[in-house]
Amino acid sequence: MKYISTRGNTAPMQFSDVLLMGLAPDGGLMLPEYYPQIDNETLNKWRKLDYADLAFEIMSLFATDIPADDLRLIINKTYTKQAFGSDEITPVNPLCDNLSLLELSNGPTLAFKDVAMQFLGNAFEYVLDKKNERLTIIGATSGDTGSAAEYALRGKKNISVFMMSPHGKMSEFQRAQMYSLDDANIHNIAVEGMFDDCQDIVKSLQEDAEFKKKYSLGTVNSINWGRILAQIVYYFKGYFAATTNNEQKLSFCVPSGNFGNVCAGLFAKQMGLPIDRLIVATNENDVLHEFFSTGKYTPRQSSETYVTSSPSMDISKASNFERFVYLLLDKDSAYLAQLFNDVKLGKGFDLSDKLSEVSQKFGFVSGKSTHQDRLDTIKKIYTKTQRLIDPHTADGVKVALQLQREDEHILVAETALPAKFEDTIVEALGKIDLPRPKHTIGLEDKPQYVTVVPNNAEAVAQIIKQHITAY
Repeated sequence: MKYISTRGNTAPMQFSDVLLMGLAPDGGLMLPEYYPQIDNETLNKWRKLDYADLAFEIMSLFATDIPADDLRLIINKTYTKQAFGSDEITPVNPLCDNLSLLELSNGPTLAFKDVAMQFLGNAFEYVLDKKNERLTIIGATSGDTGSAAEYALRGKKNISVFMMSPHGKMSEFQRAQMYSLDDANIHNIAVEGMFDDCQDIVKSLQEDAEFKKKYSLGTVNSINWGRILAQIVYYFKGYFAATTNNEQKLSFCVPSGNFGNVCAGLFAKQMGLPIDRLIVATNENDVLHEFFSTGKYTPRQSSETYVTSSPSMDISKASNFERFVYLLLDKDSAYLAQLFNDVKLGKGFDLSDKLSEVSQKFGFVSGKSTHQDRLDTIKKIYTKTQRLIDPHTADGVKVALQLQREDEHILVAETALPAKFEDTIVEALGKIDLPRPKHTIGLEDKPQYVTVVPNNAEAVAQIIKQHITAY
């Protein structure tokens, strides 16, 4: 399996090289040259597998340059009951009204990002050891990516992490998770701006070819293909858990900001998984909902991005969206590069002539949820089921119920555990005893280590230079 760039000007590469690189040299995102087609017989065989074995079957189709025995060891090291709380790793449980919850938040940082990030940490360490190389991870987080990455990479050999977050915009729990880490290879940077500003700094440094090469820059943001690959697995696992045979259709509703998680669902569908619809749920930062409703993609400036009670979705430039547009344009790299160069200049683009294809060929629909919707949904689900859900998952449940068709079974992708967003849960339900895992008790009381910088790529570059020269 070889990988190519959405922009069309990068020579085909192998999985191990793509894993370490982040953005492609031409500024695009890396994708496999093709998607292996999974027939009914293979689906039947995979249906019986446990999580680690299923992950091996899927990943071995894409990571063909890693020997099978080594790949299996990486996977078996990653997906354990000790790390994820159960042998199922991502259990499916009924919620209400023909909705079920795909539980993705049982990892060490209580968010869906752990499922992919724990794999990425072990895969990075393996590949770097084989290549005898170092890697400097630069990342941006709106709340959950940062802690998931840091917990996956803390203490790893040959890896340094520089994680940017929007200063003062995350929940108290999210800040404590990240900033309380005192590992020598972890560096937290709070940028005076929004998540999109952090993301722009990552792209700016990635696009500086000389700086990228000198400091061996990589990324763990969802632009990294390794993360998307790991997420594909739980769409298959979720489908098998929620159905009894391959004739049954299943829809997925995914709370979305950067389009990475739902993008993995798109690729599972491309491989032949019988997904009916992919329902994108946004919050007030509804640039994706606007596209799926009108065909117009109009990213907002950071000053126009709302600070909401589902902060991990406070994103107005969806980094992974380019991967979908590439397929929508029948892999026309030149046209795609033109569109996204316009986006970089602050313009949007209009693909309204493709809108029927978006829904009919690819299965995408979307909806929007507001703060009041979140509060109402959290209360409704708790009243009906005594189950607590976090604000992002509430966005997904609200949109799923709003768009659900008769007899449609929808699996809502859980974003995080409610303990990470206590203020919103209390606002919805009143004072309540929020359960939290033992290892997170007292987290907010620990010392915090973070450097606050202006919204400036050079300020971040200086911090990287300061620490990397010490090695």
